[in-house]
Amino acid sequence: MSSNSFRVMKFGGSSVGSPRRLRQVIELIGKHARTGPLAVVVSAQGDTTDWLLEAAELATKGDLEGSLTVVARIAHLAKTNAAALHPAQSTTLAARVDQLLAPLQQLLQGISLTRECSPASKDKVLAFGELVSATLLAELLNAAGTESCFRDARLLLVTDDTFGAARVDVARTRTQLQASAAGWGNSVPVIPGFIASTVDGRTTTLGRNGSDYTAALVAQGLGATEVTVWTDVLGLHTADPDLVSDAYPVPHLTHAEGLELAAVGVRMLHPRTMIPLIESGISLRIRNTMHPDHPGTLIDAIGSRDGQRPTCIATREDLALLGIEVRKLSDQFQLGERALSALRAARVTVWMTAQSANGQSIALVVPLPDAQRARTALEAELAQELSRREVEPLGVRQPVTLLTLVAEAMGHGVNVAGRFFSALGAVGVNVRASAQGASSRSISCVVDAADTSIAVRTTHAAFNLAHQQVNLFLLGKGTVGGQLLAQLRAQQEQLRERHGIALRVVGIADSRHTLFDASGLPLEGLEEQLARVVRGEPGTQALPPLLDELRRLPVPILVDCTADGGVASLYTEAFRRGIHVVAANKKPLALPWNEREALLSEARRHHVGYHYETTVASSLPVIDTLANLVRTGDTVRLITASLSGSVGFICNELLAGVPLSTAVRAARDKGFTEPDPREDLSGADVARKALILARELGLSLSLSDVALEPFVPALADTNESPDSFLRSLRSLDAEYAQKVERCRQSGTVLRYLARIDPTRLGTDSPVIRVGLAAVEPGQPGADLRGTESFVSFTTTRHSEFPLTVRGAGAGGAVTASGVLADILRISQTLRGR
Repeated sequence: MSSNSFRVMKFGGSSVGSPRRLRQVIELIGKHARTGPLAVVVSAQGDTTDWLLEAAELATKGDLEGSLTVVARIAHLAKTNAAALHPAQSTTLAARVDQLLAPLQQLLQGISLTRECSPASKDKVLAFGELVSATLLAELLNAAGTESCFRDARLLLVTDDTFGAARVDVARTRTQLQASAAGWGNSVPVIPGFIASTVDGRTTTLGRNGSDYTAALVAQGLGATEVTVWTDVLGLHTADPDLVSDAYPVPHLTHAEGLELAAVGVRMLHPRTMIPLIESGISLRIRNTMHPDHPGTLIDAIGSRDGQRPTCIATREDLALLGIEVRKLSDQFQLGERALSALRAARVTVWMTAQSANGQSIALVVPLPDAQRARTALEAELAQELSRREVEPLGVRQPVTLLTLVAEAMGHGVNVAGRFFSALGAVGVNVRASAQGASSRSISCVVDAADTSIAVRTTHAAFNLAHQQVNLFLLGKGTVGGQLLAQLRAQQEQLRERHGIALRVVGIADSRHTLFDASGLPLEGLEEQLARVVRGEPGTQALPPLLDELRRLPVPILVDCTADGGVASLYTEAFRRGIHVVAANKKPLALPWNEREALLSEARRHHVGYHYETTVASSLPVIDTLANLVRTGDTVRLITASLSGSVGFICNELLAGVPLSTAVRAARDKGFTEPDPREDLSGADVARKALILARELGLSLSLSDVALEPFVPALADTNESPDSFLRSLRSLDAEYAQKVERCRQSGTVLRYLARIDPTRLGTDSPVIRVGLAAVEPGQPGADLRGTESFVSFTTTRHSEFPLTVRGAGAGGAVTASGVLADILRISQTLRGR
C-alpha cells in the first residue's frame, strides 16, 4: 500500500458506545494514522439513533417533556463516555455536548407544537446522533495526541431530497471531498456517517447501513485503497452465530459475493455500500474493534483462491409468500410483469420471485408487515381476472424465511442445488419456493419460519463443515447401550478424521434417570454421571420435551437400545419433529400390523430415517439384504433362519455333551441371553424376529400367526427367580441329552430354526414356524459355531443356491456395532458420501 494512498475506517455505534470500546477506537486510529493518510467515518454512539426516533415520536404525540427526557439520556451517554476518556476536560466536553444538542431541543419543541414530523424533520432529528459522536471523537483524538479535525458530512456528501433514503450525486460529492481534503493537512478527518445534504443545504439521511455507505463514498471520492469497517464481530460469518454455534468468519470474499449477500439482506452489508467499492476497485475489510489482531473478512475483486472456501448462509426472516396461479393460460397475460408493477406502485419491496416455466404461476416474497398491502394491490390489479375466475384466489403463507446460499465457487461445481435441497429434505424441511440466478453464485429458497433454525444449521453443516455433526439421544445403557458408548469412545476421532462425521451424545436415559445437554455430553464416565442426575420423570415420560431440544440440532437421532414395549408413541413424537430413529428394539415392529404400518408411515411422511437392522440377527445385514431382493423385483419363496445367537450357542454346547442347565447358565454368564434366560428359551424373541422378516415381505401377519414351539417348555412356577429357574432346568438335562443322541444317530444336528414360507399364505398351514429341527449335513446352519446365526433366502433368482447371510448373532458388542452402522448409514446419506 502506498503511503500516499488514503485508507478509510468506519466505526459502528457499538464500537463507540462505551468508554472501554471508545478508548480502543482512539488507540486504533492513532496507530493507523502514523502509517499514512487516514479518514474516519463514525456512527452515533450505542443506541442513540433508536433514542432519537423515540424522541421524535414522543414529540409528534405532543409529549415534549418525554421527548426532552430522551435527549437528556443521549446527552448523559455522550458526557459519560467523554469524561471517562478525558476527565480533565469533562466540564468543557459536557458543555460542548449541550451546545450540540440545543438545536435538537428546539426542533423537538417545534414538532410537539405542530404534532407533525415530516420526513425532512425526521432526518434533521436523526442527524444529531452522528454529529455528536463525530465531534466528540475528533476532540478526544486531539486530546490523545492524534491530530484530528471534525468535518461535517453535510458539507461533503450531496444528495437529492428523498428524505430517509437520499440518492447521492456521486460527481458533486467527489468534487467536494477532494476540495475539502486539500485543507486537511496531516490531521485525521472525522466524518459523521449516515447524513448528507441537498444542494440547497437541507439535511438528509442515507437509510439503512448509511454510515457504511458514507465510508464507501468517502473512499471513492478520495481514491482510497481500502475501507475497514470496525464492528463488534470478527467478520462476516458463514451463518448467523445466534442460529449456528459452528459458524465462523469467512476470510475472503469477492465483491460479487458481497453484493449478492447484501442483496439477500445480510445486515452487515448493503448493495449501496458495495457499488462504489466495486466501481472503484476498493477492498472492504470487516474487523472487530476489540480484537484488532484478527484479520476479519476481506472483500475485494479477487476473492479467495481456495476451492474449498466457505459458503455463506444468509437468512431474511419475517416475510410472507404470496402465490398467484392462472387458470387460463394466455401469452398476453404477462402475469409476472403485472404483479411486480402493482407491488412497485404500492411501494412493497419484493425479496424474491419465482415464476413457473410457462408463466402460469408466480411466487412473490415480501416483508411480513407489507403482506396485506401487497395482497390488496395484487387483487386490485387482477380484479377482472379474479371476477371471471381466470385466476385462482391469492394464496398467502406467513411467516416465512428466505434462506440463501452464497458462494462464488457454486457456479463452478456440480450438484450444489441437489445437496442444498437434499439436506433440507432429509430433515423434513419443506421448500415452499426457490430461485437461482444465472450466475449460479447464489441459490435461495423459502421455508416456513418455524423451520428457520433447523434449515440454517442443516445447510451450514452440509456446506461448511469438514465434518457432519450428528447428535444422538441414547435410550438404555445396558449391555447394548453400554457397548455402543464404548465403541463411540473408541471410534469418535477416527470417524471425524477419516469419514468426516462428528458423533455427539447429547442425551441419555434409562428407566430412572435422564440427562441432556445440547452442547454435548462427555463420553467418559457418562454412565456414572447419569446415575447421579435425575431430570424430569423417569423413563420415556420425560423425553418429549427434550425431543424439542434435540430437533434443533443438526442430524438428530434417537437411538433405542432398550427392550421397552411402550416406545412406539415416543418414536412417533420423534418422527413428527424430524428426528431419525435407530433401534435395536424389536417390540415396536411386532405390534399389530396396523400400528406397525402407521409407525413406518409416520417416518416416511416426515422424511426421516427409521433403521432397525439389529432387530434381527444383531449386526448381520439381513433386513437390508431382504429389502434389496424385494426392491430389485426378486420373489422370496422361503426363508430359513437361526435367529437366536444365544440359543444357537446352547445348541452347540448340547452337541458337545454339555447338560442343558449348564449350557444355559454359561450363555447367561457370557451375556448372550437376556438377564432372565426364559425370554430366550421361550422362543418369543425368535418369533418376533421371524415376524419382522415376514412383514418386510409385506405379509400382514401377527404374533398369533406364528406356530411357536418353545426351545424349553414352560416350567410350573413362572414366578421363580432366574437363578431358581436355572436350577430347575436340571430336570430336563436327560431329556435334551436324548434329543441330541437321536440326532446323532440319524446323522443330523439339533437346531432351533425359524421358517417363513410365503407360498403358504391363504392355506391352513402356518406361514411362520419356529421350533427345534434336525438339520442334515450340508444344509444351511448345520455347521454353526458358537453364537453364529444365519438367514437363508430361497428366491426366484437364488433357487439352486440360496442366498445366505451368516455371522455372530448375539452379544452386546456385536449388536452395538450394528446400531452404530445404522447411525452411520443415516449420517453418510445426509452427507452425500
